[in-house]
Amino acid sequence: MNTRVDTIIKTVESNKYRMIVEGALVGAAAGLLVSLFRLSLQKAESLRGSVLSNIHGFDRWMLIYILAVLASVAVLYVCCKKVPLCGGSGIPQVKGELIGKVEQPWVRLIPAKFIGGVCAIGTGMSLGREGPSIQMGSMVGKGYARLRGKVLNEEKMLMTCGAGAGLAGAFCAPLAGVVFALEELHKNFSTEILLATMAASVASDFVSSSLFGLEPVFHLPEITPLPLSRYWLIIIMGVLLGVVGVLFNLCIDRTQNFYAWVSHTSLKVALPYLMVLPLAAVCPVALGSGHGLVGQVASEEYMLSFLAVLFVIKFFFSVFCFSSGVPGGTFLPMLVLGALSGGIFAMASGEMLGYEEMYVATFVVLGMTGIFSSIARAPITGTILITEMTGDFTNFLPLALVALIAYVTADVLKGEPLYDQLLERMIGEKKSYGMATVHKAKKVLLHCEVYIGSIMDGQTIDKMGLPKGCLIVAVERRGQEIVPGGNTVIAGGDNLTLLCRQSDIHQVEERLDDICRTIMN
Repeated sequence: MNTRVDTIIKTVESNKYRMIVEGALVGAAAGLLVSLFRLSLQKAESLRGSVLSNIHGFDRWMLIYILAVLASVAVLYVCCKKVPLCGGSGIPQVKGELIGKVEQPWVRLIPAKFIGGVCAIGTGMSLGREGPSIQMGSMVGKGYARLRGKVLNEEKMLMTCGAGAGLAGAFCAPLAGVVFALEELHKNFSTEILLATMAASVASDFVSSSLFGLEPVFHLPEITPLPLSRYWLIIIMGVLLGVVGVLFNLCIDRTQNFYAWVSHTSLKVALPYLMVLPLAAVCPVALGSGHGLVGQVASEEYMLSFLAVLFVIKFFFSVFCFSSGVPGGTFLPMLVLGALSGGIFAMASGEMLGYEEMYVATFVVLGMTGIFSSIARAPITGTILITEMTGDFTNFLPLALVALIAYVTADVLKGEPLYDQLLERMIGEKKSYGMATVHKAKKVLLHCEVYIGSIMDGQTIDKMGLPKGCLIVAVERRGQEIVPGGNTVIAGGDNLTLLCRQSDIHQVEERLDDICRTIMN
């Protein structure tokens, strides 16, 4: 056992810089795949728009669209039936595999996610490209690791690199890809993860920018900074967005309960089209991811009354589509909801308070940041993501404020973060997702920093209460390695290396969060 542990530790430590290079390779490959996915979606959505614009009553163009919908239902049925883990956002699947609860079939998943996502979003479902991009990117990392015979620790690192690269390539947002890996996937800071994922995200963004250019994803009119005297509006808006985020997650949960009663996969993937077809006839602007809506709202192309109606339609349409389990993410639909919320708030408050509507674009950006923070419970990722997507680096203060207020509001209301909520449901319904069996005997190394003021600060190792079979194999203190024993006293600032079974990762991480990463009151 000691020989095996020493081998793993030496492998990980000696490969730090090699992981940066390999992370960049994975990032470039993931960036190319994600860029092709993004390009395919653009073509599919453009084609849908052309078809719908030519429809006049029940003519041949309507028949073409209906045939496209029927073909999409057939393709989605095959994808979800053969590869159940390709359904939904994909982020919970990635998080589940990183904690040892899920085993994704990367060979079959990549094409199923790609084709299924293009069919679902292209024919009008209110879904986004970021979840599929993150999942496919992580599978590129996993595939690279499997083909190269990497140890489990390196495989998980490369999956993280691929996931960050997927987000970076989807939105041309390299910093957001890095922060997402730290804040959402691992929920802790690690220099190794930071460096490798940064290399992957930069490589992915380079590939994506080579194909799509250096322009930001959202083309908005000039964003006028909000005067400090009106920052109290941001506080009110943050509270409202926190409530909206909690309601959105609750509706997702309740709607998934409804879909759980539907036993046939074909019916599950067909049900959202009961909303798609009527909307295609009466409100086509609500179809698809809604990417173009953000700029239109910021440019004040719609009246307040229409924005309110569109918000309600987009809210429930997005919930109904995502809960069906077809391949597609929630980032873009939730950002569109945030943009609509910001437009509504700006116009309504402007009318009531009697000031000019020059801040509509500003509130659109604030709305996207706040609703992302309340739904995903990742305020730093949201702030950086929206900054990179809009290309405006002058509004960090109001963005950070609205993200913080929305986060606190959602937390006070006991709303569960969306991706944690989805992961718990997925783990609880293993059979319906057709999960492959996780190899419980596989060993993996975990790293944990002991926070100053945590329970273990000043306590001995034998009081950690770790699961049976989990070992502390190394303690690093101020650059010096200490050979650990049961009586070794842990100090704040120490970095621990633990060896545990893959199936115990989640339990060990929860225990470490309680005793090492939580500061006592």
